[in-house]
Amino acid sequence: MTVLELEGEGDDWRLHLGGDWSLAALTQIEAQLKHIPGGLHGTLVCDWSRAEHPGIGPVWALLLHLTGLGASRLGISHTGDPPHFLELLQKLQSGEHAAPAPIHDGPSLEESVGKVGRWAVLQGSEARAVIGFFGRIVTVFREMFSRPRALRPSSLARHLYETGVTAIPIVSLIAFLISVIVAYLGAQQLSRFGADIFVVDLVTISVLREMGVLLTAIIVAGRSGSAFAAEIGVMQLNEETDALRAMGMNPIELLVVPRVLALVIALPLLTVVADAMGLAGGGLLSLLNLHIPLPQYISRLRESLSPTTFWSGLIKAPVFALLIAMVGTYRGMQVRDSARELGRLTTVAVVQSIFLVILADALFAILFVQIDF
Repeated sequence: MTVLELEGEGDDWRLHLGGDWSLAALTQIEAQLKHIPGGLHGTLVCDWSRAEHPGIGPVWALLLHLTGLGASRLGISHTGDPPHFLELLQKLQSGEHAAPAPIHDGPSLEESVGKVGRWAVLQGSEARAVIGFFGRIVTVFREMFSRPRALRPSSLARHLYETGVTAIPIVSLIAFLISVIVAYLGAQQLSRFGADIFVVDLVTISVLREMGVLLTAIIVAGRSGSAFAAEIGVMQLNEETDALRAMGMNPIELLVVPRVLALVIALPLLTVVADAMGLAGGGLLSLLNLHIPLPQYISRLRESLSPTTFWSGLIKAPVFALLIAMVGTYRGMQVRDSARELGRLTTVAVVQSIFLVILADALFAILFVQIDF
C-alpha cells in the first residue's frame, strides 16, 4: 500500500514516500497526490527511504504534480536513496518547460565559432583514426617477416589480377587517346612556328613525367578504390568482419593488407603500360598528321629524354597506390548500419583518392623542381 505523508518543518516541508511505488500502484498514487495542498512555498524535501520498487510512471506523475504545487516559489529536493532514473526524468521535465529558443536572422558569432570548433575536433578525431589504421597496416607488414603466412599469397594474387591485369585495356586506351589529343593540339600550335618536330618532345615529357602515372592513378582510384570500399563495406554490413574477429582472425591482415600490397605492385606496372601506349599514340599521330617517320620519331624521343624523365613518373606510382588503397579500405571499414552509408562512403573514397593523388602529384612537382630531378 502506498503512503504519502506531508509534514511541515518551519517554512519547509517534508514529504514521506512509503509503500509500493511500482506501476501497479499508479492509480492509488495519483489519487493521494491530489490531497497534497497547493500554494506551497519554501523547500519541499521528498524522502524516498521507505519507498518500495519505484517505477518510472509513478515517479513522473509525482514530479509533474509537485511542479504545479508551488510553481517557482517551491524548491524541490530528494533524499533517502531516490530512484536512479530520477535525474533523467528531471532533465526531461525541465526540457518540457524550457522557453523556446529565440529566432535569429542569421548565425551568431558564438554559433559560428562553435561550428568551427566542432569541425576542428571532428578533423582531429579523423586524423587520429587514419594514423591508427595506418599503424595497424604497418604492424601486419612487420609480422610478415616472422610469419610469412600473413602475406596471404592466394589473396594477393587474386587482387593483383583484379587491380592490374583487368585494368590494362582501359588504362591503355585512355593513355593512347590522351596522348593523341596532346600531340594533335601541340601540332596545331607548333606548326605556326615550323617546329613540328618538337611535338615529340611535348608528348614524351608530358606522358612520362605526368600524364602516364596521373591518368593511371585516377582510373585506378575510380575503378579499384571504389571496389575496395564497396567490397569491405558489404562485409561490414553483413557482419562478416565481426565474424572474423570472433574466430580470432585479423580483418586488417585478411582484407586490407593484400589489397594495399597488390595495388602498390600493380600501379607501377600499369604506369609502364600507360607510358608505352602514350608514346605509341604520339608516334601514330606524328606519322599520320605531321608525316614524321617512325625512325625519326624514335630518334627525337631519345634526344628529348633526360636520365630522370622516366623515373620521375614511375617513383610516384607506389605513393599514389598506397593513398588509393588506404582510402578505399579505410572507408570500407567505416561502413555501418545501412546501404545508404555504403554508397556514401564509396563515393567519398573515390573523391578523396583522386584529391589526394592530385595533391601528392603537386607536391612531387615542387620537390622535383627544388632538387632539379
